[in-house]
Amino acid sequence: MRLSVGDVVRVWMDRPGSARPRLGAFVDGDLRIVHEDEDLIVVDKPPGLLTVPLDRRTAALSVFDLIERHWRSQQKRRPLIVHRIDRDTSGLVVFAVHARAQHALKEQFRHREPERVYLAVVSGVPQPAEGEWRDRLVWSQAALIQRGVRADDPRGVEAISAYRVVEAFGSAASLLEVRLETGKQNQIRVQAQLHGHPLIGERRYVGADDVAGARRSVPFPRQALHAYRLAFRHPADGSPLRFEAPVPTDLAELLEEFRVSGSTRRR
Repeated sequence: MRLSVGDVVRVWMDRPGSARPRLGAFVDGDLRIVHEDEDLIVVDKPPGLLTVPLDRRTAALSVFDLIERHWRSQQKRRPLIVHRIDRDTSGLVVFAVHARAQHALKEQFRHREPERVYLAVVSGVPQPAEGEWRDRLVWSQAALIQRGVRADDPRGVEAISAYRVVEAFGSAASLLEVRLETGKQNQIRVQAQLHGHPLIGERRYVGADDVAGARRSVPFPRQALHAYRLAFRHPADGSPLRFEAPVPTDLAELLEEFRVSGSTRRR
């Protein structure tokens, strides 16, 4: 597997004639609409854009705001939140058009049904090359971060991610495919750090003793994380939907830097 800027969004659908996809369309020249129909909208979020507005920073633009603008001329309702990804994480996000669709989609996420696959560039190369991260996490409201806790800590909630090394750049860094089994806030970011391989560009989930040579040698302005694949059942009739988003330009350039500077091993 080797992804580049030229890769295209691929969509699999089993509802011929029922959806009105707007593949490749953009909102305000920035937000790519991957799919849109009478029940839901899937977008490819660029890094640096909030998924939903923050009360304390109402001036900051969000995906929610851009979808509202897109729908204004069509006299549609406001978008309804199903799930979120972090501001500096790029990739796929789904919103519902109406309350029934929102409830059906949220139930799928609550039962861990959707397929959620991320691409992450991390420091070092995890061993073994394919495995699972299992941790107990607790959200710190004071620090606004997830913290790892002991297995017997009653405050902890289970976090599970399956990872696979896609490409190793010598021993400095590697490209991982990470599949979320659970969906805790900042899950991949904190688990990568807890297991000794913080994301390139990470600023929140890093320890004081982290060996950050890869991050220093190849500066990156955000955590190198991309929501690459999203699959779920359509809320109206249960038919399968599957979407993939191309690697954004900044992440593709980062990978090329590592390929040039390191000894690449693909898996």
